[in-house]
Amino acid sequence: MRPVFVTAYAKECWNALEKPNLVSLIQAAYTSLRKTGEPDISIVIPAYNEEKNILQTLYSLCNNVTDKAVEIVVVNNNSKDKTEELVVSTGARCILETKQGITAARNAGLAVALGKYVLNADADSIYPKDWVAEMTKPFYTLPDVAMVYGRFSFIPIGNTGRLTYFFYEYAADFMRFVNKNLKDEAVNVYGFNSGFKRLDGLAVDGFNHPVGANEDGWLAVKLRDKGYGKLYGVTATKALVWTSDRRIQSDGGLIKAITTRIKRVIFKQSTNRSDL
Repeated sequence: MRPVFVTAYAKECWNALEKPNLVSLIQAAYTSLRKTGEPDISIVIPAYNEEKNILQTLYSLCNNVTDKAVEIVVVNNNSKDKTEELVVSTGARCILETKQGITAARNAGLAVALGKYVLNADADSIYPKDWVAEMTKPFYTLPDVAMVYGRFSFIPIGNTGRLTYFFYEYAADFMRFVNKNLKDEAVNVYGFNSGFKRLDGLAVDGFNHPVGANEDGWLAVKLRDKGYGKLYGVTATKALVWTSDRRIQSDGGLIKAITTRIKRVIFKQSTNRSDL
């Protein structure tokens, strides 16, 4: 069952800037999450001019509950604002990638990650407390898993209401079912909610992809087709990610997004899609 309304925890994280001691809270939570020694899991977050969002995202990630040691790597992709300054203030790791673009940023994060597993996140999303545990569970408990991907819901920031997104998300779930069973499951993989084994990712040349494809879905294709295992969709409600609808709004709104999705189905554009 998908949530009709934004959850209380997602709201808390989304409004975390109202907390007067937010940076200190993130520092303490990250110390607990990071633990000691080498990390088991690396969370990689590309960021370009995300000073308005990055602390909320870090707050949600650092409050994850897991017995694994987790590091967070934020890739500053030439931000002109205070993104890097804010990240550094929390104690999270921040590196600079001067080649502009999401593919270069994700590759840079992968190159310096230390964990056995890499989880992909974005700087404008809210991650529930069980996200890390649920997303990595298939790697620890199931054989032959090359890449995991999860579900998400939208936090409205424009004129589209949450109830409208509730029905849209169910329609999108149906399309993902079609992709998995009739087309190509790799289309269901999104860069802000997926994960893989670090060494496998490096072995297939990371997120590099041909023109016309997306970095996240193409990595899934490479891992699967080169024999590293199958793709696995994590459906647990407690792993559901909340993400801003700003890309939908900047692309012209929900109606245009739906039109784009229909065109993809008609013309079978399985490896090139917007982040919806």
